[in-house]
Amino acid sequence: MKKVFYLLLLLAGAGWGLQGCDDGETYAEQREKERDAISAFLNRDVVIRTSDGEELIHVGKINTISEGTFYAQDSTTNLERNEYVVFENTGVYMQIVRKGVGEKLKSGQQKRIICRYTEFNILRDSVQTTNNSAYWQTNPDIMDVTNTYGTFTASFNTSVNGGGAMYQYYGSKAVPAGWLVPLTYINIGRQVSEDEEIAKVRLIVPHSQGHSDASSNVYPCFYEITYQEMRN
Repeated sequence: MKKVFYLLLLLAGAGWGLQGCDDGETYAEQREKERDAISAFLNRDVVIRTSDGEELIHVGKINTISEGTFYAQDSTTNLERNEYVVFENTGVYMQIVRKGVGEKLKSGQQKRIICRYTEFNILRDSVQTTNNSAYWQTNPDIMDVTNTYGTFTASFNTSVNGGGAMYQYYGSKAVPAGWLVPLTYINIGRQVSEDEEIAKVRLIVPHSQGHSDASSNVYPCFYEITYQEMRN
């Protein structure tokens, strides 16, 4: 109960004016601060913990690989080496923990996808929002996703219980662009047997690929996200 209470308090304080900046700080200076924060995050043994010290996510020291190496490895990241591929055009870093059951979303397809996530503000060095708590158990974030010739577009669905944590705290149906990057490489399905698991990724998302608050206040976030096809 202590951990759940902490997460609820943490969530209640997140979402509005989360990363205020100095009036005198230029955008270039904010960008530089963001780059430095990401670099430091990559190079230290990060352990994300709850307020009572319990380990939530062990990120570890990250080894980055190029897109060329990633594709040569059949679009996989080696977990033993804690590899993350960096996409140069967006600045997003991705680790595929599990490719998941099911199939990739094909061109012309639309799917409703359930996402459970934890968001860690790298600049503030703290958990910012999550729907991995008892409060959000029956109301996860749901994305309506379309694949158009390899380009993914999505919005958060708010017709089910008024939307999940991301919509409730940031007030926007727009899905962060960084959340869509894995869809080219993972499968979207549902677990139907004990030996199957849904897709799971870890991401480092710069402000330019993040939600509106990250974009306007120039801060990067780390995410751990699962992707699961929703029943019709």
